[in-house]
Amino acid sequence: PVGHVDPHCTASILGLSKILPGSIIDRVESLKGKMGHHDHKQAAEARTIRCAVLVVSDRHRDEKNTSGPAAEALLKEAGHEVVSSGQVGNDPAQIREAIEAALKGVDFLLTIGGTGPSSKDVTIETVRPLLSRELPGFGESFRRKSEDEIGTAAILTRALLGVTPGGCAVASLPGSEGAVRLGLSRVLLPELKHLVWDLGRYK
Repeated sequence: PVGHVDPHCTASILGLSKILPGSIIDRVESLKGKMGHHDHKQAAEARTIRCAVLVVSDRHRDEKNTSGPAAEALLKEAGHEVVSSGQVGNDPAQIREAIEAALKGVDFLLTIGGTGPSSKDVTIETVRPLLSRELPGFGESFRRKSEDEIGTAAILTRALLGVTPGGCAVASLPGSEGAVRLGLSRVLLPELKHLVWDLGRYK
């Protein structure tokens, strides 16, 4: 039964402790019960995440964009590696092509911009078909925290987090620097290592 420890198993572990390193015994002991949320986070803590950042905007590349650099800085400050970054216009075909290129060799892709309600905002419609599953709690948490800062205008964002068939995490945030900082610092970064570790367990 779950939670039951076989005395013969315990005796075997105690016997092994005389000949095996303590770290292995500790690992065996840890597997007696199910790993919980805190165990998962601890196991994931040492991981460095390979990230890509893609800004979706029709603004000219020479115009100052602060959201992309802010995202890159936050990811690096958290100990992750930003392996690529770029910008693409609000065109579904171009967005898809850029996403498919950015996904190669990374654990996490962040898209910035194009999450609003207008016909010009097509990021979500382009990202969603590339996902095998979504994690709706991300958007829910982001909107809840956004409401504290911008009020009910938070309902206008369609922020998204999902997973590709290949096991890469993809998040889509609004284009403002404030939204990027909030979404990363207060929602995603505290769980990013945990998420990527969980996705990699069964590869």
